Amino acid sequence: MQKNTLRSTLALGAVAALALTGCSAGADEADTLENGDRKDVTIAVFNGWDEGIAASELWKAILEEEGYDVELEYADPAPVYQGLSDDDYDVTLDTWLPITHADYIEQYGDDMVDLGAWNEDAKLTIAVNEDAPVDTLEELAENADAFDNRLVGIEPGSGLNRVTTDEVIPTYGLDGMDYLTSSTPAMLSELTAATDAGENIAVTLWRPHWAYDAFPLKDLEDPQGTLGDAEGIHSFGGKSFEETHPTLAGWLRDFEMDSDLLYSLENVMFNENDTDDYGPIVEQWIADNQEYVDALTS
Repeated sequence: MQKNTLRSTLALGAVAALALTGCSAGADEADTLENGDRKDVTIAVFNGWDEGIAASELWKAILEEEGYDVELEYADPAPVYQGLSDDDYDVTLDTWLPITHADYIEQYGDDMVDLGAWNEDAKLTIAVNEDAPVDTLEELAENADAFDNRLVGIEPGSGLNRVTTDEVIPTYGLDGMDYLTSSTPAMLSELTAATDAGENIAVTLWRPHWAYDAFPLKDLEDPQGTLGDAEGIHSFGGKSFEETHPTLAGWLRDFEMDSDLLYSLENVMFNENDTDDYGPIVEQWIADNQEYVDALTS
């Protein structure tokens, strides 16, 4: 009995020693993929920014196929950039530069890593139906009655509303039009109704947006540059991202997605399907665009 007790004691001691040495190393290995990346990835997604939601859902599906454990966390831009600088998030895919998010990059940029732009066509716009009798914002002012004297906007607190109110309307003499602000869904509802009825409509919009895939639209020329130049949509990693996820950082540096591809993904996610269960929708889109998707991790 004493020998059995001794053997048991020695066995327990060996287990304890393994827990302090080899087993802990094994746990670390289990948290790391063969490509050298930490298995867990937290992607921060801006609330209400469709292009960022689409890109994040796409990469979630891609990375899970590669063996990662991916978490999408939704938040507003300010806490996202704070979180990236503190390594609370690993990466975000929807930073607009050089204008829209410049203040955040100035504040937190030293503790983040810019992985480059994956789309160069981000732009605020005033859009009309493709067969509308105007091509410029100057012509819109001269033909306001063809649009029932209405310009349909989005949320009052949006940057697009500020630019429209402070720059576009006074510069082009659109003060005589009723400028309606409510919400993006309300604007899209008005756009749908006008398109179905074959009526002219003018709306505040931005590229990239799935509406450009779903509706026959054209952007009005802005010769005075009131809406600003096109911006790039960048991926930004957290302070330690290149060390914890070197392979993924490389993939995101090489990531490119033109606007037509992005529109098609957004359209099936946000317009053609009435669900926020994006997984099956994205999987089908990947199957329809397999060659493009395969190249993202090659």
